[in-house]
Amino acid sequence: MSHVLPRQTAPEVDAGNPAHAVPPVGSFEQHGPYLPLITDTVVASLITGELAEAYGLFALPPVPVSCSHEHHAWRATVSVPSAVLAAYVSGICDSVAGSGFRSLILVNGHGGNYVLANVVQEASATGRRMALFPAREDWRKARLDAGLETSDHEDMHAGELETSILLHAARAGWPSGRGPPLGSAGRHGAATRQARRPCHLARRAWPQACSTSLPRADRCPVY
Repeated sequence: MSHVLPRQTAPEVDAGNPAHAVPPVGSFEQHGPYLPLITDTVVASLITGELAEAYGLFALPPVPVSCSHEHHAWRATVSVPSAVLAAYVSGICDSVAGSGFRSLILVNGHGGNYVLANVVQEASATGRRMALFPAREDWRKARLDAGLETSDHEDMHAGELETSILLHAARAGWPSGRGPPLGSAGRHGAATRQARRPCHLARRAWPQACSTSLPRADRCPVY
């Protein structure tokens, strides 16, 4: 999954002259026996890549470890304190602002990163332009439009939605012969048919959420 990391050179970024920087925020946590620990990071990175390509944004490398304390019972899960994540993201915001970017839009792939909403709220109160995407409503619409079989209540973790996007990311199949079991939380009836659609539809939600073809941090969903 080499596309998780951006591969632009500095001259290429300068030539594109993007106004908005977008870091994907993932996690490093258990996703059952069939999805990798970096699932949330892959999801956030894929959406970031689609947004960057469609709207000329500056895609940053992902934040791969965040707040996964709800999964601490699994040894392979790694977390950092919420204050560390908040400080790290705020530091990125200060850096890109100092480099002339107009705003920082966080693409969050992990539901446990509640602190990001507070970071965005505090930034807005102090005049820094920051936003959080996708909102819960964006994911619900993506599920509906993609024809997924499960709701967000049934599929909260390591299920049809994440499996769909990881199938799109892998393309060639699952490593080491692993695959999501049918008839479980990882069922993939719609996923195998609509592998790319949730990610693609999340990208489509961007201009609707921002009310313009070019994103503005003060119009993006903040929650």
